[in-house]
Amino acid sequence: MNLAELALKVDTACRLRGEFLLRSGRTATEYFDKYRFEADPVLLDELAGRMAALVPAGTEVLAGLEMGGIAVVTALGRHTGLPCAFVRKTAKAYGTARLAEGAELAGRRVLVVEDVVTSGGQIAISTRQLRELGATVDGALCVIDREEGGAAALAADGITLGALLTRSDLDRARATAEQ
Repeated sequence: MNLAELALKVDTACRLRGEFLLRSGRTATEYFDKYRFEADPVLLDELAGRMAALVPAGTEVLAGLEMGGIAVVTALGRHTGLPCAFVRKTAKAYGTARLAEGAELAGRRVLVVEDVVTSGGQIAISTRQLRELGATVDGALCVIDREEGGAAALAADGITLGALLTRSDLDRARATAEQ
């Protein structure tokens, strides 16, 4: 399967039409349900296999963000052989009371992994927290960049965003299939 075919498969599985209230408070007529590719083990494995080539040399730990980034980072770890950390939005108040579980982060070069990036806000917040824990973080990798300013916002925080697919890729794949 080439990248355009993969984009069409993701688009077909995940793009919903209707009326949707977004986190921003805005209403949209399309919604991208990322959990549909995360819950499909064959599709998720194909995506992770392609993403493995995008992991920067020297990366020591993959850090998946709660919640969608956890499935992606686990699949990506299988393809790269790199250890994973699972990063919460806030540290839990019980047990280990940790923000991140799994691989040790302090003193290591960490790549943040996310499913879909819109504004990049959660990556920026989590990166600051991981840096406070002693991790070296200068990059993030996502399955889909919605191309709504996330890459530029992250660059302002010293984070380079890599993406397997973009909203443009999905739109182009859909348009080609509809011809």
